[in-house]
Amino acid sequence: MAAKKSVLFVCTGNTCRSPLAEALFRDAVKDRDDFEVASAGVSAYPGSPMSGESMAILQKRGVDPGEFLSQPVSDELLAEATHVFAMTGGHLAALHSKWPEHEDKFYLMCEFVDLPGRGIGADVPDPIGMGRKAYEEVEKTFDAAIPTLIAFIDQTSA
Repeated sequence: MAAKKSVLFVCTGNTCRSPLAEALFRDAVKDRDDFEVASAGVSAYPGSPMSGESMAILQKRGVDPGEFLSQPVSDELLAEATHVFAMTGGHLAALHSKWPEHEDKFYLMCEFVDLPGRGIGADVPDPIGMGRKAYEEVEKTFDAAIPTLIAFIDQTSA
């Protein structure tokens, strides 16, 4: 049996980017039982629903978001995680600053993908308040990044 991999996606409020990444990643590994997936925010208020725009993307794709409620990043979540993927360099810096004991688990969402016109390690811009098109750009970014994350995790997990 493969070792359990626990993936945590991190953004600011845990209502737009990280829950969308969580749901899309979970869908990408739905036929595997060696992954656990969650999301949290560095400034999240606990118990908020996913944004309507993120939910609309998932519904359009037929992806079940599950019973989602936002949660802040915590020491407990980080202790469970084997891999933590931050949406931006700012989120990564916040994680390093507050939880340096877990820094060997921290990566950027786009750390392993070369996005056209943006390069490797690009930030995933915050789509909140920017309309449907901004969320669709985030969706495209995740579609490019998620396969590279799965490959990285598979290569680095025992």
